[in-house]
Amino acid sequence: MRLIACTEEAHSGAILAILNEAIVNSTALYDYKPRTPENMVTWFAAKRAGGFPVIGAVDDNGKLLGFASYGTFRAFPAYKYTVEHSVYVDAAHRGEGLGRTLMEAIMAEAIAREVHVMVGAIDASNAGSIALHERLGFTHAGTVQQAGFKFGRWLDVAFYQRILATPLNPVDG
Repeated sequence: MRLIACTEEAHSGAILAILNEAIVNSTALYDYKPRTPENMVTWFAAKRAGGFPVIGAVDDNGKLLGFASYGTFRAFPAYKYTVEHSVYVDAAHRGEGLGRTLMEAIMAEAIAREVHVMVGAIDASNAGSIALHERLGFTHAGTVQQAGFKFGRWLDVAFYQRILATPLNPVDG
């Protein structure tokens, strides 16, 4: 396994498959319908426009096993040092430590790009993701109860954050 920078041309189909499996089979994403290839065009355009990384884990044959990224937390200027991240692993490769590897890589990117706070919005019943975040130094910042409705039930979303030591010299504006 090795880490790579994902590109739209090479990885949008594999990212789409990973996301759609999560949409259909879990509460990791609060979407109802699988995304389309057109959605991926918009997704990658937003990543490029914001200068946000998309890091992938690939096997020896170049197959994408999982990915991590981050993007805008809230669209107001004063939030410029805060990002919301996500990490997804192909269902066939969960439990192999890829989530941690990808999270460590995306955290390193955040530090290099002078992010100050990383936020993860996690379904409150997702014990595995919560445990991963806690092992990586994230702390619970609050839960919005009944924030979503999927699979015939209300879902609580828990926010986990990690404060990074960057930037050294933050500025207004």
